[in-house]
Amino acid sequence: MIHPSHAPLLFETRAGILCIGGEPATALAERVGTPFYAYDSRLIQRRIKELRDVLPSRVQIHYAVKANPFPPLLHRMAGLLDGCDVASAGELEKSLEAGFRPETISFAGPGKRDAELMAALQAGITVNVESAGELERLTRLSEKLGIRPRVALRINPDFELKGSGMRMGGGAKPFGIDAEQAPAIIRKINALDIDFQGLHIFTGSQSLNMEAIIQAQSGALDLARTLLEGAGLPVRQINIGGGLGIPYFPGENRLNINPMGDRLHHLLEDHGGWLGDAHLILELGRFLVGEAGVYVTRIVDRKVSRGETFLITDGGMHHHLALSGNLGQILRKNYPVYLAHRVGSPPEEIVNIHGPLCTPLDVLGHKVALPRAEVGDLIAVTQSGAYGLTASPVHFLGHPLPAEVLLDGEHE
Repeated sequence: MIHPSHAPLLFETRAGILCIGGEPATALAERVGTPFYAYDSRLIQRRIKELRDVLPSRVQIHYAVKANPFPPLLHRMAGLLDGCDVASAGELEKSLEAGFRPETISFAGPGKRDAELMAALQAGITVNVESAGELERLTRLSEKLGIRPRVALRINPDFELKGSGMRMGGGAKPFGIDAEQAPAIIRKINALDIDFQGLHIFTGSQSLNMEAIIQAQSGALDLARTLLEGAGLPVRQINIGGGLGIPYFPGENRLNINPMGDRLHHLLEDHGGWLGDAHLILELGRFLVGEAGVYVTRIVDRKVSRGETFLITDGGMHHHLALSGNLGQILRKNYPVYLAHRVGSPPEEIVNIHGPLCTPLDVLGHKVALPRAEVGDLIAVTQSGAYGLTASPVHFLGHPLPAEVLLDGEHE
């Protein structure tokens, strides 16, 4: 292991070679070329089972498609989960093609175009309305099409998920309807011909503080009760967001989800009177797929510059922007990085790993301790299953796209 304080490696190894979905990374590189992303379906299924085992049966798991919209992965998720959340008409099209049923799909995002709202209406999915103006546009379009819209309100609460990597609620935000403005909009909905579904309350993402996650979930249900109890509207679902993070950097640990399951059992009992038969939704992306993905790139040059060793690879930030620190990090930190054929070997040198782009920002690893690496060897970066390829500037400098494969131990 490259750094003893990184979270434990979840992938198996054979004779020191990293294996993904049972296939050695070296064999994969020969088969699909480098660079490539590989996703281990077995790790995703294991994570979903861990959640199912602790969650109340009334809590549904939805997939945040933005985390990774790779079509074979989406198809697999459609058979494992209760629904999904999309953030564009493009993601909606992919989700429908993957097999998600329209009634299980919700559409969030602060800037939905009229064409996207019309696509949502025609598909029969739930639109998470984010402003009074969006509600007016959706209502006008629904009347034009003669389609009764399925609507949930996205609420911007007056609290946030403490310690989250990305805060989506609390304070002034482009997302959702401020909690104090929501009662007036709920009264307006009562007078409209709308198929009201419930609320979407997303407070933040990428938290490794389970106590903060539990507090945010409790706060979301308290707020939902305040807004909906006695409002005269049916309550079919309350989306309490996600927030569950994965460990990326030294010193971070995997979440223990058991306390969350216990707390949700109690919360459902406490709120049972007004919730009725409504279900809760956990909307998760990174937590489901992040640890199941590996980015693999080949060393094309090895050089020494003023006493420091540089490994230059055929992949970089144009494929995996987060590695460079340019996707939400304040101070750049190293992801877990391995020499794919010598996992577990003791480090022999300190190296800097850079991609092929003509910018000093193209950093895959800074001062990383590795076994001796040579031209032709493979660098593997774990924790790469979420916000990888589609969150990166893939057209920068005109390099080709990497391959993507979904593996389950038997076949792609």
